[in-house]
Amino acid sequence: MNYKQILKDIHKEVSALKNTGEVASYIPELAKVDKDQFGIYLNNIHGDNFEVGDADIKFSIQSVSKVFSLAMAFGSQGNKLWERVDVEPSGNPFNHLSLLEREKGIPRNPLINSGAIVVADCLVSTLKNPKEDFLQFVRDLANDQTIDFDYDVAASEKATGFKNYAIANLLKSFDNLANPVEEVLDFYFHQCSIAMNCKQLSNAFFAFANHGKCMQNNTQIKPKQAKRINAIMLTCGFYDEAGEFAFEVGLPGKSGVGGGIVALLPNEFVITTWSPALNEKGNSYYGMQALERFTTETNSSIF
Repeated sequence: MNYKQILKDIHKEVSALKNTGEVASYIPELAKVDKDQFGIYLNNIHGDNFEVGDADIKFSIQSVSKVFSLAMAFGSQGNKLWERVDVEPSGNPFNHLSLLEREKGIPRNPLINSGAIVVADCLVSTLKNPKEDFLQFVRDLANDQTIDFDYDVAASEKATGFKNYAIANLLKSFDNLANPVEEVLDFYFHQCSIAMNCKQLSNAFFAFANHGKCMQNNTQIKPKQAKRINAIMLTCGFYDEAGEFAFEVGLPGKSGVGGGIVALLPNEFVITTWSPALNEKGNSYYGMQALERFTTETNSSIF
């Protein structure tokens, strides 16, 4: 498979499309990013890696970080985690509150904001230095000690995250937060603010495509937990566009409002796209287009 040429062709074809997406302006720091930047990186588990476009520019990974926090909490909590958060698709936007109230404070899955805030609460309870320990976990997954928080983005989220405060307080009212709201959200905002480029993100997701073993062949995630996290990514990784992503792309994956999308085919590859302009469902417009073309061209989906 000539991945290098395939990626170059896809990048050229998608870049020629009219970019109808818009950057996530509700987080002021994200609104400053050039909407037409576009990069792709392919980590081929059994071969060479390839990149095209703006794959080396760091961006705020936002909700992609929920996969890392889930892996860390699942590793420490085991199946007890599922007493506090479910594993069903929400069918609603990532920051919706209506389901949470109807289902008495049990979030529908860990990849929407309410579920990720419960996961954050678990980590705040169990980690000695939550932010530092979480960041180190991500650095170890990617084998890159330069990865860091973007403190300007974290501050921007804290200043404007009114819906997340509402979600956290609603969770607290149902006794599904053990720690103070401010402490949990401080962790959550920093988690989402982590800045990485396409290469770093692909490398960090290598373990999810490799039965829990990272690029250094260390077991970072139990194989059975990697399997279950991939299943949650497939059904819940794109909010109310999860079905469309499975239909069009056919891979487990996760998006973030910073414009990043990671998708993987177990035992084969991890592919990351980044373009900050989002479609109406909050997923990268160019990224969704590129990944559909990639799995169609390479005939590589799980179906």
